[in-house]
Amino acid sequence: MLLNILGVTCGYGASHVLKDASLQVNNSDFVGIVGPNGSGKSTLLRTISRVLQPLHGKVLLEEEDIYHMSSAKVAKKMAVVTQEQGLDFPFLVRDVVMMGRIPHLNRFEREGLKDQEVVARAMELTDISLLAERQVNELSGGEKQRVLIARALAQEPRILLLDEPTSYLDLNYQIEIMELLVRLRRDCGLTIVMVLHDLNLASRYCDYLLVVKDGKIHAGGTPYQVITANMIKEVYGCEVRVECPNSIERPYIVFYPEEHGAIRESRERWVHVVGGGGTGVGLFRNLLKSGWKVSTGVVNIGDSDWQEACRLGVSMTAAPPFCNVGIKEVMQNKEMMNQADFIIMAGIPFGTGNLRNLECVLEEAEKGGPVIVVDNIDICERDYTGGKAEDIYKKLLKSGARIVNSEWEAIMLMGGEDVNAI
Repeated sequence: MLLNILGVTCGYGASHVLKDASLQVNNSDFVGIVGPNGSGKSTLLRTISRVLQPLHGKVLLEEEDIYHMSSAKVAKKMAVVTQEQGLDFPFLVRDVVMMGRIPHLNRFEREGLKDQEVVARAMELTDISLLAERQVNELSGGEKQRVLIARALAQEPRILLLDEPTSYLDLNYQIEIMELLVRLRRDCGLTIVMVLHDLNLASRYCDYLLVVKDGKIHAGGTPYQVITANMIKEVYGCEVRVECPNSIERPYIVFYPEEHGAIRESRERWVHVVGGGGTGVGLFRNLLKSGWKVSTGVVNIGDSDWQEACRLGVSMTAAPPFCNVGIKEVMQNKEMMNQADFIIMAGIPFGTGNLRNLECVLEEAEKGGPVIVVDNIDICERDYTGGKAEDIYKKLLKSGARIVNSEWEAIMLMGGEDVNAI
């Protein structure tokens, strides 16, 4: 057993986010952790990666408790790839990848020939050798993600942990990253554990799926065992059709556009969703099923929310891929907000690219607008702006906006029901 998570319970402060979670990972496994936003899947990954020590239970790496191991020893066996928003400094790509050699160097020791060879090999495997002398903050989202994977490979780990590596990437880059991981597993013998929010991607590429709901393990098994219409309804609260043409193809999820089309004919109420990175997907579907007219913005073209909005016919304000929200998009977004009966802000992560979305929501709330904030993940975990988003978010919480713990509470609140009774 390479990695063994035994009855882990953990959280932040007095709040238990994950309860009694267990998972066994063998050599060369490709494991996907899926579940709704705020369910605890990223918390599980933080516990496995030695960032968040469990209150109860153990995480064993080759039968040794990782919290009794030195950081350097763990880093030589296990590497972590976070989302690309952290690469905002003008470092050269080669230097960023070389940072992966730190666990193998003594204090004040300089990199040697072997370190340079390992870094060159990592860049070759991830197809970024031609980017070696480029500044990392000038790269596209997909290129940055490959740089982060190369840095992790430079650690020469046995296990690669990834936290939503396809977030904020368009469809082409999503497939590119997933195909890269498949190749690394095959050619380098890596064991991969990753958090994903896209169930179709998870089904297509992962061999084992762990479904997390409300801080507990809801289901686990192969995609054929886990990806079912009943599971989607129980965990995500929406009706879908799951298709699997033959024994070779993986199961994939199909939605019911005809159902939403019938609803659209009779809509009168309008809600504007501020999301991104897949955080608005569940809201779109459930709001449409509840009879709402839905709009969203600002989202980048190719984003998961953009793709779902296109599929469902949701009106939106869109920005070019990998670009910051501009003044033109801000004005269009404000116009949609002004016309909406309610504004819902999902529990989205904030970077410099979408900070203006948060500023727009604050402005509406301070004007007395009908703003509902889904506050299911601590803002500190979602702030990639060096504290700017946290400062604005705290003002939003004090502005008179209604704060709820889940998307369903938001929908029920708009219907006039007492959410405290949920």
